[in-house]
Formats: sequence, structure tokens, C-alpha cells
Amino acid sequence: MSERHSHDISKHVKIYRAVGAALIVGTIVTVVAANVHLGIAVGIIVALVIATVKGSLVAGYFMHLFSERKLIYGVLGLTVAFVIALVGLIMFSYRDQQGHARGAFPVPQQHVVPHHAEAEHVP
Repeated sequence: MSERHSHDISKHVKIYRAVGAALIVGTIVTVVAANVHLGIAVGIIVALVIATVKGSLVAGYFMHLFSERKLIYGVLGLTVAFVIALVGLIMFSYRDQQGHARGAFPVPQQHVVPHHAEAEHVP
């Protein structure tokens, strides 16, 4: 029984070492990507992909979430739905206020009399 148990532990240790090595490689890739000028959009996409992979490894292996597949997929689906909804709301309302200083209560426009018009009315 103890031989089987030690074999089981060594299997987990190998997995943790491989995940740790992958996280180190991911950190090196992050530093390299930060020093390469990719542009704003491509840089954000690359950063999000790297962060997603590294976060998935940490959550899946070190937090043991890969064994909770059904619950995780449900929560992940709900999260994706909320992200799509919130990004959609931002994109939908993006051009509403663009270039306009609008608030909840609009400021009434005052009638401005040109300076030369005031001088003509003085007796």
C-alpha cells in the first residue's frame, strides 16, 4: 500500500514541477513580450493570452480546480456571459457622450450679447 501511495505522490510532484516550470517560462515570455513594441491592441491581446494561460495553470493545478469540472464550467460560462454583456454595454454606449459635455441635468445656455452691441445701446 505504501509503495502505491509513494508512486501516487511522485506523480503529483512531477505534475507540480512541470506546472512550476511552465509558469517560469510564462513569466519569461511576459517579460520578453513587454519589451517588444507590438502596438496597443496586439500588446493587450498577447498580455491577456499569457495571463489566461498562467492563471489557468495556477487555478487548475495548485488550487485543484480541474477536478471540479462541472462546477467550474458553469461558473466560467456565467462569467463569460457577464463579460460579454458588460463589454456590449460599454460598446453600445461608447458614442453617446463622445465629444459632448452632458450631465444628468443639462446646463441652460445663456444669451450672450456681443460687446459692440452693448456700446450701441448706451445713451
